[in-house]
Amino acid sequence: MNGAQDLGGMHGFGPIAPDAGEPLFHAPWERRAFGLTLAMGATGTWTLDESRHARESLPPAEYLASTYYEIWTRGLERLLLANGLVTAEEIAQGRALAPPARLARVLTAQAVPAALAKGAPTERPASAPAGFAVGDRVRTKVINPAGHTRLPRYARGKVGEIALHHGAHVFPDTHAHKRGEAPQHLYTVRFSGTELWGADADPALTVSIDAWESYLDHA
Repeated sequence: MNGAQDLGGMHGFGPIAPDAGEPLFHAPWERRAFGLTLAMGATGTWTLDESRHARESLPPAEYLASTYYEIWTRGLERLLLANGLVTAEEIAQGRALAPPARLARVLTAQAVPAALAKGAPTERPASAPAGFAVGDRVRTKVINPAGHTRLPRYARGKVGEIALHHGAHVFPDTHAHKRGEAPQHLYTVRFSGTELWGADADPALTVSIDAWESYLDHA
């Protein structure tokens, strides 16, 4: 969906100025929000793509007015509500009003290092040959899906070149909505800045995105 997170090429937000000394967390509650999100993700109640979609589908005004970990917290609240693990009243009161639900898995403190080291690999066996090869020129499709997608707006309908082929990976557009993993070949596609933003763009600029096969046509 064309949510407020998809800001590539938008004007009015000012330059990005990374702070080399920026702490991982600006306040203790941010560390807790991060830990809660990871712990609940490890229960298997929802997928990484569902979690990402919960954050990216927040109402634009709410998304843009929130800090990074406020967005994480609001996304987690939506998932907890949608899966019947809390009630709106419990969130409002900040405490449990009923016994906790049983979960398929529980991430213990001792298991955290191994779980983080393992990650959540998304590569899967390919069910069909790759449709593109490194060096192929491709055109991204023009889509405006109501649901989840990883194809950014600024790169739709543009011509680029396949730079890398990563094998087949879980397709987030279906996985975010409990419609299965539907793995597809995944590519890094490289675009020129002028292709994305016109003749006024820096001619030396290139931009790469990771794009699933169904996002692409031969150019």
